[in-house]
Amino acid sequence: MLRTHNCGELRMENAGETVTLCGWMENLREVGGGVGFLVLRDFFGVTQVVVETEDLLAQVKALNKETTIQVEGTVRERTNKNPKIPTGDVEIAPRSIKVLSRCQYNELPFEVNFSRDADESQRLRYRYLDLRNPQVKKNIVLRSQVVSALRRAMEAQGFLEINTPILTASSPEGARDYLVPSRKHPGKFYALPQAPQQFKQLLMASGFDRYFQIAPCFRDEDARGDRSPGEFYQLDMEMAFAGQEDVFAVIEAVLPPIFEKFGVYGQTVSQAPFRRIPFLQAMEDYGSDKPDLRIDLLIQDVTELLSGCGFGPFENAVVKAVPVSHCGLARKAIDKIVAEVEVQTAQKSYWFKLDEKGEIAGGVAKFINAVPGLAQQVAEALKLEPNSLVMLAAGPKLTAQKTAGVARKLLGAACPEHMNEKRYELCWIVDFPMFEIGEESGRLEFGHNPFSMPHGGMESLLKIERGEADPLDLRAHQYDLVCNGFELASGAERNYDPEIMVKAFELVGLTEDDVRGKFPAMYNAFCYGAPPHAGAAPGVDRLVMLLTGESYIREVIAFPMNQSAQDVMMGAPSGVTQAQLNELNIAVTKVEE
Repeated sequence: MLRTHNCGELRMENAGETVTLCGWMENLREVGGGVGFLVLRDFFGVTQVVVETEDLLAQVKALNKETTIQVEGTVRERTNKNPKIPTGDVEIAPRSIKVLSRCQYNELPFEVNFSRDADESQRLRYRYLDLRNPQVKKNIVLRSQVVSALRRAMEAQGFLEINTPILTASSPEGARDYLVPSRKHPGKFYALPQAPQQFKQLLMASGFDRYFQIAPCFRDEDARGDRSPGEFYQLDMEMAFAGQEDVFAVIEAVLPPIFEKFGVYGQTVSQAPFRRIPFLQAMEDYGSDKPDLRIDLLIQDVTELLSGCGFGPFENAVVKAVPVSHCGLARKAIDKIVAEVEVQTAQKSYWFKLDEKGEIAGGVAKFINAVPGLAQQVAEALKLEPNSLVMLAAGPKLTAQKTAGVARKLLGAACPEHMNEKRYELCWIVDFPMFEIGEESGRLEFGHNPFSMPHGGMESLLKIERGEADPLDLRAHQYDLVCNGFELASGAERNYDPEIMVKAFELVGLTEDDVRGKFPAMYNAFCYGAPPHAGAAPGVDRLVMLLTGESYIREVIAFPMNQSAQDVMMGAPSGVTQAQLNELNIAVTKVEE
């Protein structure tokens, strides 16, 4: 054995024992008289080694930090105890120090214990050093513990873990596929799954009752603070002979204990049943389909009150207000919020205050005060008290809602009295639109998930086909789980009837032959009789990010990519040889410099 104990294990009861430890030389501090204090670190913690002979001191002085060493010596009580570390009562008096692997560099790219302060590109390039930082490592350890707890919880709910394929067929599921060329089938490609959506539905058609897996998903999309580019993991689940409330019951049983055990906010987590908020209400009250319910501010419609006040942006527009009572924000802070709203939405926002005298002042106040009696009507409608701030957004309805929603979130962050930050507030957003008009195509498209069951089933689709209903008014049995303003899971009651499936796709311009061609396995399987089924997929990376309180998802991923979807440590993506391309029957027509 290379070691008898680890560096976080020794206590006073070990005093007098001869032990062998292995780890990285974190630091060496000389105090004169041929004495040096060496800090030895491994996965489990740190132990102080007191070097008291000239020979050993000369040996370790010749070593660079982060050299891997083996120390054999005797445990003894420390005279200068350190209560901040578990091993702070003891130290090692070494007999021998052996170099296991020498660090070749005099200068490190960053100090390991302060790696979080380093430039991100350096952290990612030298991620193996970054992960030696105990503060960085603890997130990865917690992630492992969370995944293990999720597995146990799902098994306790009667779910069976089944792994689905990684190499599969390209499928139009809302994001760009990562394509994998086939050597054996020239000119054809596999795709990495955006999600195991079709496979888990096929499992339900195959007679399995409850499925789950910690599933890797691959989407060629841009990075965000809460989304890793390229790949992510989700707790994928599906239930046969089940509907929306059955899925909710499982999630509401599984997740609160995870938050309570591992979350930085401890016991302060929503308990079952979580609030159910229809999509339209969420947009009206919060300006977002992922509202942060820790913020107690609500959006109110003031279109009738303010559209005729003479302020240009309010004319022929929907006007939304976010009233904030007891608001002490200075003009500079308000201007900062207005500027940030514009950065995030590309839309202007406006404001006014009800001052200590009960008079409307600042911002657009002069337009309101110019209309006799309007100031009083506004104050009464919004139930304003002295020292209240009102943020305003105007434009087409959805634009005004979203702009006000961003303002609401920024105001919550700026006004601590209106945001109970240290808790986990979970809710379900339900009844999403089945269809929407695509921003790029300008045509009718699926709004959320093409495999969802519409409200009203076939009859609702036939009404749209006959021109008796607006497709944009149709709701689907789709739902999102939201936590503290982040989408944590998406799911739906599935469309398990091939006739309803074909009709839904016909409304977005696809024929039955298209459906058979794009989803052959699922279409054919459903033609043999499929059970009603439903599911969801909480994101593991985002869940751990929320549990740790981190602002960026890459802090909870062992080897994350950068914002440009590059692995700077491994040099991916990288070029390949012409021989490899020839073997795959691929020609590169444009090479990036």
